[in-house]
Amino acid sequence: MESLVYWLALKTVPGVGNCMFLQLLKHFGEPENVLRASREELLQVAGVNIHLASTIAHYQVPKAVHEDLALVRKNHCTIITFSDVTYPALLRQIHDPPPVLYAFGRLRPDSLNIAIVGSRNATPYGRAVTERLSGDLARCGFTVISGMARGIDSAAHIGALAAQGETIAVLGCGLGTVYPAENKALFHRITERGAVISEFPFLTPPEAHNFPIRNRVISGLALGTIIVEATHKSGSLITARLAAEQGREVFAVPGSVTSFKSMGTHRLIKEGAKLVEHVNDVIEELNIRQERAGVEPKKPPAIPLTQGERVVLSELSPYPIHIDKLARQVSLSAGEISSLLLQLELKGLVTQSPGKLFSRSESI
Repeated sequence: MESLVYWLALKTVPGVGNCMFLQLLKHFGEPENVLRASREELLQVAGVNIHLASTIAHYQVPKAVHEDLALVRKNHCTIITFSDVTYPALLRQIHDPPPVLYAFGRLRPDSLNIAIVGSRNATPYGRAVTERLSGDLARCGFTVISGMARGIDSAAHIGALAAQGETIAVLGCGLGTVYPAENKALFHRITERGAVISEFPFLTPPEAHNFPIRNRVISGLALGTIIVEATHKSGSLITARLAAEQGREVFAVPGSVTSFKSMGTHRLIKEGAKLVEHVNDVIEELNIRQERAGVEPKKPPAIPLTQGERVVLSELSPYPIHIDKLARQVSLSAGEISSLLLQLELKGLVTQSPGKLFSRSESI
């Protein structure tokens, strides 16, 4: 634990970003050696000027670093440094990997990772297709990476967990804060089947500028990133751009051509992102050997339906429709359509949204 003081302290030195940190680490071997070096020794490192050398040579470990470590110890959190064998192998390869990661749960450095991100204000279609795809990926041996935000991110974690797979959440705040607060139960479920990680000190609040920073970790951990439901100005497109810059694959799930929530994903497809309809689209693009990825998920057995249920289901799509309009389309009374929709919902074939809106579940 004592050596971690120097890892965290060096991160707090003004002018020492991730790239400079790793440059100093390469030259001196350990952060402790950096902080004990003379100004003259520091000036031998490429990129270190007189001002930075003087700052490091006279730097005192801040009280906040000791407080941070005390919280880590108290909450049974793990700190993984860039020198640890458990540091994720794919993340090591990016331009500016975080020197330290705070973690609850377990990280496997050689896991087969795929990221899924998208809109916080996801449609029922977006959530359903994400849960299905994430579950299928988990069953094929992938660890699903996302950011535990509302909408698509949460659906990605939920889908992997439902398939008894592994998932990793990368936070834009410290691990002492569950954000959003309603994901507290999900937070703990993820730690049991994977890990929740952050590069930020334990009590760092979820400030807006942290999220673009964490996005490079989401894409950096993964062989590829799948975008589901992104508008033209979606933050998910930042993650897609970072993935491309890191030399990783970019995938996009198509949506309705009339939905503004899929305009960003459609633009990615036009620009060369791989269109994803099925888990095999991901496996084929990544050229992963079958024994590494696992077998193709089995299709669930057919669900028996009455004639009325089949008629109603045939009129539904992944995009919500109001119950009154649906009743007119199938020429049924309000009572009849309500009963049939309830049965279809209980069978997992229909999803209800606020405002008496109904859509076909993506799982069928």
